[in-house]
Amino acid sequence: MSTMTLELKEGVHVLTLTNHEGENSLTIDVLKEYHAALDEVEAFEGNTALMVTCEHEKTFSTGINLGWLGQQSPEGIENFVSTLEKLYYRIALLEVPTVFAINGNCYAGGAIMASCADFRFMRADRGRFCYPEVNIHIPFTHMMTDVIDLIPNKHALKYMALLGTAYTGEECKANNIVDDIFPMDQLQEQSFAFAKQLAEKDRKTYGVIKRRLREKLAKRELVPGYIA
Repeated sequence: MSTMTLELKEGVHVLTLTNHEGENSLTIDVLKEYHAALDEVEAFEGNTALMVTCEHEKTFSTGINLGWLGQQSPEGIENFVSTLEKLYYRIALLEVPTVFAINGNCYAGGAIMASCADFRFMRADRGRFCYPEVNIHIPFTHMMTDVIDLIPNKHALKYMALLGTAYTGEECKANNIVDDIFPMDQLQEQSFAFAKQLAEKDRKTYGVIKRRLREKLAKRELVPGYIA
């Protein structure tokens, strides 16, 4: 069963998460869908942008499906983590601009994924952004640590990473975790309008600038076994 849809709309690739009953959590099959979507975006000829969104009233993503993960073999877990890290790496260094429209709760692996984005917009009146790993006894991998370090406000990042503090949309804007907040009925429209402007940027130039701004993360590709 598909857990997301990808459509090209006015030059913007819009990836809409649709697994509402599963809270858009992450399993190996879901990760494969994400990678397939990125394959399509990367293969597109010409300038574009990627907008990731969800129409659910409550949840953007709760991250890794821990119930599912607990049923996997050690080899299956290793494959999942490797595939997840590769996904983070691809989103963070994607040649085209990326915008996440966060409509509700964005937790754990879902929040880490949103941290990969170039720009984040969030619902103003509902939902929280949170890295709960410290409270659920799951330390960040090296890749995940590099990704969350993209959050510009290091003071807020310290509280999220070491205390598991959950921030509302208003708090996220105040702490520069998201670029702006909007009412739910305006979130996708405003995010899309911004993504449409970004889609006019020359993707080659944009990609080089992004990789240089994120040079620490980009260099991780050179470390043997880092994304093994």
